[in-house]
Amino acid sequence: MKSTSFLLLSLLCGGTLSAQLTITPGAQFSILSDTKLTLKNIDLINNGNFLVATTNPISFTGDASSFIGGDQAVRFVKLEINKTRNQPVFLHRTISVGDGVFFSAGFLDLNGFDIDLETTGHLDGEREDSRVIGSNGGNVIFSTNLNTPTRSNPANLGVIITSDQNLGNITIKRGHQLQVNPLNSGNSILRYYDISPVNNTNLNATLRLNYFEGDLNGNDENSLALFKSDDGVNWSNQGFTSKDAKNNFVEKTGIGSFSRWTLFSNNSVLPVHFIAFNEYCQGDKVVVNWKTAQEQNSSHFNIERSSDGIRWTVIGTLPSANNSNTERSYSFTDNNPLQNSFYRIALYDLDGKVQYTNVIQSFCTITEMFTVWPNPTHDAVFINIVTSNESQAVIKVFDSKGTLVKIEKTKILSGRNQLRTDMRPLSNGVYSLHVDWNNGQIEKAVQIVKQ
Repeated sequence: MKSTSFLLLSLLCGGTLSAQLTITPGAQFSILSDTKLTLKNIDLINNGNFLVATTNPISFTGDASSFIGGDQAVRFVKLEINKTRNQPVFLHRTISVGDGVFFSAGFLDLNGFDIDLETTGHLDGEREDSRVIGSNGGNVIFSTNLNTPTRSNPANLGVIITSDQNLGNITIKRGHQLQVNPLNSGNSILRYYDISPVNNTNLNATLRLNYFEGDLNGNDENSLALFKSDDGVNWSNQGFTSKDAKNNFVEKTGIGSFSRWTLFSNNSVLPVHFIAFNEYCQGDKVVVNWKTAQEQNSSHFNIERSSDGIRWTVIGTLPSANNSNTERSYSFTDNNPLQNSFYRIALYDLDGKVQYTNVIQSFCTITEMFTVWPNPTHDAVFINIVTSNESQAVIKVFDSKGTLVKIEKTKILSGRNQLRTDMRPLSNGVYSLHVDWNNGQIEKAVQIVKQ
């Protein structure tokens, strides 16, 4: 018969209010069946083998702080934080929790370490005076599959995700260390999320970030906006679609991809204060407008366009006012837009630092257009095609008897394309020029006179 050793190696008093449950190297501490372990003002230090099979939570209670440490893995099925007088339980090592972390009273301070909720854990009962904190770093980590989620709040982490796309396996990390905007050392709230899905393009997602009053870190709750960072250093203002200071959330729709997200006060991000950013259709063109309320040490604006909201191309540059305390308006016309283009403005200051506007999407309809000139021609004709899709164009030239005398194939892109067909090898006369594209779904023909 195999036996299991149940060893309490040391319960050492460290004063009137604290003690330590230490599992020494080579020892095994097992909590089986329906056993309930309550650690009142006691630290848990695992240097051996800590085995938990009970369905009851291991509870940290008392009116003084405790910590979880040791050099060996610590895994709980259920963990309860029940500290009075707003006392915390500190992490001195990374832990994992298979079911849930339950908050009755007090705080769980990450203290630079992680809580891995694996694929089945969750946070339960967080509130203003009893929750996860962690100004020294660390994350709460959770992984799951999210396919076409609708207002999903994975593991109760306080990040609400909606998308009509299958995101696949997604890992979410919630941290509480402040994030700094390098433009002017503006500080975020004490909460951020790293969101990493397998499918991370064209998500058309809605993201809501919840927070507690204690997370605000001096930010003006009424001016909070969502900010995104792809590298954890540089932040772009994504604005917001809706927010509620009473229920403590900020929400944004139309998000193309995820990375790191947090909340800053809009008024903490200068030197340029954008007060308007929009676009409108002008025929087959898109006009982008923006307005600033003030500018300090600004250099220039780059107008950036994207087909997916992820990969960006600079399509124009305008000088800024450098220093201004009055409203200033700017406008840029995109003469060669893509179908449903995304736009943003990048402001560069005199030190080369960059600040972004939120992202807007144009839904201007690009109609299929076809023009040919000059006609008559002596040497060549130019074919202008405006299309919404990338495809192959086939150019055919027929003589007056209907005989094919010339054929060319070329790739055209979404937007405006100009093609050239050499007519010099052909005799003078009347020809029929046929062009088809979009997999043959669109075909145009015109008579050309060669002189």
